[in-house]
Amino acid sequence: MQRNVRERERVAALYTWENSLRQQGVTCIAGLDEAGRGPLAGPVTAAAVILPPGLFIEGLDDSKKLSLSRRAKLAQIIKEASQAWAVGWASVKEIDCLNILVATRWAMRRALAALPVKPKHVLVDGFSLPGLEIPQTALVRGDALSASIAAASILAKVARDELMLAYDRVFSGYGLAANKGYPTRQHHQALRQLGPSPLHRLSFKLNY
Repeated sequence: MQRNVRERERVAALYTWENSLRQQGVTCIAGLDEAGRGPLAGPVTAAAVILPPGLFIEGLDDSKKLSLSRRAKLAQIIKEASQAWAVGWASVKEIDCLNILVATRWAMRRALAALPVKPKHVLVDGFSLPGLEIPQTALVRGDALSASIAAASILAKVARDELMLAYDRVFSGYGLAANKGYPTRQHHQALRQLGPSPLHRLSFKLNY
């Protein structure tokens, strides 16, 4: 019982930013986060989520703190319980042509544009989106501070991981199912043996 109370209090604390905005009359708030800025291969992914006020989702947290199976379960709960959600992408070609920061912002804009409901305010993890018409607040480590951003981080991570699993069947030999494109020792070794695939970011230091 006490453990459940602590968990409810922890999740409730994640709504501090959302509650503050609602007290100012903002009724539709989206959380926005990305996954995949650091990998050597694959697109960068962003997700936008609008949660009902105070929705309790047990275990809701920064996606990096969660196991793969826990993220998958939470992603399904978030999709079913949220007011709206969407995922956006920026391709490897865009990353190489624009740089990873610009491409990440494009993925975020695409996630926002794909929402079936237009938010009145956006809570963004890490950095702001220049020129965004919707009012926004950038929160450093926002996935640990905001329920909406935490939910977005989970959806972005799960969507990207699922895509990399599919890519592993097309571009075999790089261990993408395990490393998801991140720079592991095995991934670097595969690059030295096989060279880069069309999925690899040539603008990154691949070390092959």
